[in-house]
Amino acid sequence: MEASNARVAVVAELGRKGRGRTRTQNFLRFLRTKPLGAAGLVLVSILIFTAIFAPWIAPYDPYELRVDKLFVPPAFSQGGQEFLLGTDNYGRDLFSRIVWGSRISITVSFIAVAIGSVIGALLGLTSGFVGGRFDLLVQRFIDAKQAIPGLILALAIMAALGQSMTNVIIAISIGLIAGQTRIIRSAALSVKENMYIEASRAIGCTGPRILFRHMLPNCLAPYIILVSAELGGAILIEASLSFLGLGTPPPNPSWGAMLSGGAQQFVQRAPWMAIFPGLAISAVVFGFNLLGDALRDVLDPRLRKG
Repeated sequence: MEASNARVAVVAELGRKGRGRTRTQNFLRFLRTKPLGAAGLVLVSILIFTAIFAPWIAPYDPYELRVDKLFVPPAFSQGGQEFLLGTDNYGRDLFSRIVWGSRISITVSFIAVAIGSVIGALLGLTSGFVGGRFDLLVQRFIDAKQAIPGLILALAIMAALGQSMTNVIIAISIGLIAGQTRIIRSAALSVKENMYIEASRAIGCTGPRILFRHMLPNCLAPYIILVSAELGGAILIEASLSFLGLGTPPPNPSWGAMLSGGAQQFVQRAPWMAIFPGLAISAVVFGFNLLGDALRDVLDPRLRKG
């Protein structure tokens, strides 16, 4: 009996090691076969690392005003001083503000996408599974929602609720629900026709069990792809709202707010005030798009052989 238990333990341990090696091999294969996706992963990882360790990376307080350090050029330029990316029209260190601004982008985008994706996925799964009048009602609501551009809807919500990070998250998450619902519903309609769903009904499985046990796992591939793509879009919408003066309220170091106001007024005198926040936004959105395309190629069975 003890020998049998020992053999079972050895087999289980070998299985765990094998699964670990398989995950490592799959990750290394992803890096090798999808170099653009790997580049996107690096950019996204840098953003997350910067947001987490912002207090240790930023050399100065992003809110500190220095009247004797206005419009100091970047350290690598002619006449530059100790500030790596220069200072703005209030003497604040631009590099420190960009580093702390990554926290706002990460917080807003991840929470907004999580809320919008979960609500959209639940609506899409339920709509595709239940069908009938419920599906018709949900899809007409989604049609009406998609008739309004996402940024216009976000602007309207922010104008009604006022400036705050919480309201930005609400505005972005509401705009994401329609797209998530439509795509997950399409995947649910396809999965619903499989034989194992009919077999689950035949053996008496309840609707929620079929929905979350059998349909949801088989709809995760398009869900993950969509979420990765929506993260970059959420960052772009947050920056757009801040640029228009309806996003995160000042003096919070939002990337979009850095592009507005002083950067517009002093673009000829201090072009770095607009260049570096714009580069940060472009790099992050580009990274999420590259990662989303690579995940689509890996997770979509129709594209795996390509």
